Amino acid sequence: MAEKIRIRIAIADRLYPLLIDPSQEEGMRKAQRKINEMLKFYEENYEVQDKQDVIAMCLIQLATEFEMKDFISHEENSILDEKLKTLNSLLDLHLKE
Repeated sequence: MAEKIRIRIAIADRLYPLLIDPSQEEGMRKAQRKINEMLKFYEENYEVQDKQDVIAMCLIQLATEFEMKDFISHEENSILDEKLKTLNSLLDLHLKE
């Protein structure tokens, strides 16, 4: 089992200590940057009364992106499955000749 490392992630001016696998650190740092950039965007472009509202808006955007990627992935897999079935049928026909 890989040794865990301790890191601190800063989101919305708060620090969150985490214990993670070293292989996750780069992804965590990228996520931290993306979240903080989104928070800054919402703070600068929308009239927001509370930091919690900005965080909620950020979460809605991230969840939507996640769901859309999942939806697109399933759709692409269906298309790929159909193409593979067609290719397999063509190969079967060719091999039977």
